[in-house]
Amino acid sequence: MNTIRKLVAAMAMGATLVSAASVGAAEKGFVGIAMPTKSSARWIDDGNNMVKQLEKAGYKADLQYAEDDIPTQVSQIENMMVKGVNVLVIAAIDGTTLTNALENADAAGIKVIAYDRLIRDSEYVDYYATFDNTKVGVLQAESLVKGMKERGKGPYNVELFGGSPDDNNAYFFYNGAMSVLQPLIDKGEIKILSGQTGMGKVGTLRWDGATAQARMDNLLSANYTKERLDGVLSPYDGISIGVLSSLKGVGYGSGDMPMPIVTGQDSEVPSVKSILAGEQYSSIFKDTRQLAEVTVGMVKALLEGSEPQINDTKTYDNGKKVVPAYLLQPVTVDKSNWEKVLIDSGYYTKNQIQ
Repeated sequence: MNTIRKLVAAMAMGATLVSAASVGAAEKGFVGIAMPTKSSARWIDDGNNMVKQLEKAGYKADLQYAEDDIPTQVSQIENMMVKGVNVLVIAAIDGTTLTNALENADAAGIKVIAYDRLIRDSEYVDYYATFDNTKVGVLQAESLVKGMKERGKGPYNVELFGGSPDDNNAYFFYNGAMSVLQPLIDKGEIKILSGQTGMGKVGTLRWDGATAQARMDNLLSANYTKERLDGVLSPYDGISIGVLSSLKGVGYGSGDMPMPIVTGQDSEVPSVKSILAGEQYSSIFKDTRQLAEVTVGMVKALLEGSEPQINDTKTYDNGKKVVPAYLLQPVTVDKSNWEKVLIDSGYYTKNQIQ
């Protein structure tokens, strides 16, 4: 047993003894929450929702953000273990880099829940709470096709963007979308003038909007000086903002150049405003309150010695095991339903959007 594993195990035992004699939140359990970054509003909402629901249920929570720096996240997780957490909830920056840390967690009897992003290459991931990520991609592609058809008949010129190649979800989003788009590409109803397909070519490291904007600039200058772009598959609102900025820079959205149909994900406030302004066409809404509720339910079950509720035991093979998961359902948001989905549900107030 290495030094950090011994330290973690000793601290975990000490925390158990302390909590048995203490009163309040620490008595029920101590949960470490590792989130990737505050640069995206959705992760801030995730973290806040998680802490709120855990504390309401009587647990103590330690929430940390790593600002998309892998060593920082590893260090934060190791520090949480030293502090004596009973359960780790981890939204990994890179789901392949936590193997040693999770082995140490297992040695200390700390349970691990992967949160929205699958942790890969580790047998020490106990459960996974997420949305139906394949369906997210399917909904994005269906919305893209719907929006283009509303404009008129094809064939349509489309460019593809993927998420970060180090995020397992990005492949589910992309493959889900391509299950809809590839048959149309094969029929010639959709054309990818750049020829760029596959995550190796269309992935956007760290889901970065500036990276997406630079790539869109290059795609436009190389392929669309004489042709018009009809649609862009974007997997995330932050990427969509970068894409839209590039498109506006060459005149789309003005005069006789309508803005291409651009998809997104997470229904972040700036992108909802963009949808209402007629720029971004749609986004996929994932209610992080529900995801936090499911995750807290998993935490409670683990700490009480019962089995967490799951609804998927086949989909998420992390390279070492199929991780039992609970999948929530995503919803497409556009001009037709944004108020019903986002406002009536209490996720946002109207003042936040308008």
